[in-house]
Amino acid sequence: MSLPALIQAQNLIKAGDIVGAESALATLAETEGDQALVVALDQFPAKDLLAIIREYDCSKESLVNLLVTPAQFAQAVVLEKRYADLSHEQLRGMINSVIFREDADPSEFLYAISEVDGGYDALADYLAERTERIEFFYRYATFDLFEYSDEVKTQAIDDDLLNLTRESEPQSSPLDMSNVEDHDWMEVTTILRYQHPDIFREVLLKLRARLKKENAQHDAFMENMGELPEGVLDNDKPMPSTERPDFEGLQEESAL
Repeated sequence: MSLPALIQAQNLIKAGDIVGAESALATLAETEGDQALVVALDQFPAKDLLAIIREYDCSKESLVNLLVTPAQFAQAVVLEKRYADLSHEQLRGMINSVIFREDADPSEFLYAISEVDGGYDALADYLAERTERIEFFYRYATFDLFEYSDEVKTQAIDDDLLNLTRESEPQSSPLDMSNVEDHDWMEVTTILRYQHPDIFREVLLKLRARLKKENAQHDAFMENMGELPEGVLDNDKPMPSTERPDFEGLQEESAL
């Protein structure tokens, strides 16, 4: 029933026409109903679904984003790493656009992502630029790094991350959710911390390990800098090598 539409959408993706592919799937929903599209997406390759979701444009409504199920979305999200987007901006954008849609339960989507192989890494990528504030939130139940009052410090919990549970949250006044409902990383972090502490634990451990590795690399770099011959980095002297950077090697890998 839906096979021709799926084949058409896949061929359009191969041709680089992502808008056309999404339109083909939307036509399926218009002619056979939304449920037909949901069923069809179960047969749709995850990498092709990712290609469509990744091109989310907040200026227009995406029927695929509105109908994709948590399980379907999770299978696609873990493939985002194939694009080698070091900033992870596209990943954050597409996750936010789907899990915070009007009829969605963000908690259900986040759980589905964690259940897929590579899901924890995808969530760590999503939160990669916020490690310090997430660590602070874990200890003090606030994202405000400058909120160092005695009252806040009394809310701090011991670093017992391996035993983190719903019951181990700070026994202080209830968290004001209105301050973290940003439909972005703060809300995701809060949902993980208080609704899925086991997932939060694994993600934070990954973030800590990444930060430790980055700090070690930075320290090694600075140590090597100190061993360079005097004057090598002076502004009035040329660098030893005049070779051009290999820009071709920096191009993003296509998921297709």
